[in-house]
Amino acid sequence: MKQTFRSTTAFVFGWVWLAFVAFNAYDLTANYTGKGTLVAAAVLGGLTALVYLTGLRPATTLTDEALVVRNPFRSVTLPWSTVGDVQVGHSISVEYGEPDAQGKPRVLRLWTPMASARERAKAQQRALPKPQRGKLRTEPARTKAEQAMAEAMAGKTHADWVGEQVTQRAEAARMSQAAPGEVRMAWAYDSFAVVLAALALVVVAVLA
Repeated sequence: MKQTFRSTTAFVFGWVWLAFVAFNAYDLTANYTGKGTLVAAAVLGGLTALVYLTGLRPATTLTDEALVVRNPFRSVTLPWSTVGDVQVGHSISVEYGEPDAQGKPRVLRLWTPMASARERAKAQQRALPKPQRGKLRTEPARTKAEQAMAEAMAGKTHADWVGEQVTQRAEAARMSQAAPGEVRMAWAYDSFAVVLAALALVVVAVLA
């Protein structure tokens, strides 16, 4: 089963921003005034590159064979048999493969999902016992699925839950003695293209 996790807020904002940029790009083209237009285009280009790198590109995907991580400038595929300890703080950190030359574990930091201090505080609040209510006060009845989800997420952030999913899949792979796979890393050429396009706009605005 394939599962993909992103920051919903960042992802939605990213697409809203692209729509905003598309409208402004048309407006700037239709009402070209020289250097002022080029400066505005350069600012939009730089902000768009930042939004793409931090909001649209990052994703964490769990497949049957591997953990696939898309960070701003790199894509990494970790077969489950290579995944080691998983730690969750503000972000998820995954140990993988063999230790480096100094004997230290190799660690991959996932850009999404992350747990903000506010989200963690809310999770801790959910874990506290609810105060007793009066006889005449009632709450909407939950379905079994909703109750199970509430219990599973009690005291946990989304990042904690995803970290548990990664740990469970890695442990299942070790128990099944799956053949060790190859860790694959690749540069994110789409990210470099976006950054170079933004830099080109800045250079044109400066030289114009």
